Amino acid sequence: MKKCSKQTLVAVSSLSLFLLSACVSQTKYDDLNAQYQQLQAAFNDDQAEIVLLKGELKVTMLDGVLFSEGGYTLNKDSKDILNKLVPTLTGLQETKIIVDGFTDNVPIGAKLKRQGIASNLELSSKRADVVVQYLLDQGINPDIIAGEGYGERKPAASNDTSDGRSKNRRIEVTLIGDGK
Repeated sequence: MKKCSKQTLVAVSSLSLFLLSACVSQTKYDDLNAQYQQLQAAFNDDQAEIVLLKGELKVTMLDGVLFSEGGYTLNKDSKDILNKLVPTLTGLQETKIIVDGFTDNVPIGAKLKRQGIASNLELSSKRADVVVQYLLDQGINPDIIAGEGYGERKPAASNDTSDGRSKNRRIEVTLIGDGK
């Protein structure tokens, strides 16, 4: 019986240490939660979805918010939307900012091919790069921001419907770190 109790105690202790190490510190949580609240107040529901989960804050801007379908240039409206991120991102020095671009699975059209974009991966990369460059132009610390395109990989929904394809055409801005 003592042997079983000792093994159980070791297992419970190990599990407790694992769970404690996986938890986000209260300070980190509070900092990210403050940023979450700030962004929730800045964005309309139709402009972005903002999620705080596992020590990361993710802002997802869906189809048509930043780019026209098949496009990769920012217009005044999309710059106004990105400007809502700037107050939250400007003071960050330790938190990583990751800008990810995604597309649906519809093949690239002739217009984009004439512009030198041959695949959805290239389009999503171009979109992520455009957002990163715009944020850099607004004074975001260049040492903490990076962009990547995923094309049609990592879909958020099925590409079998128009609604699903719309959800897959998105930009995600993720804050990873302590919120400082």
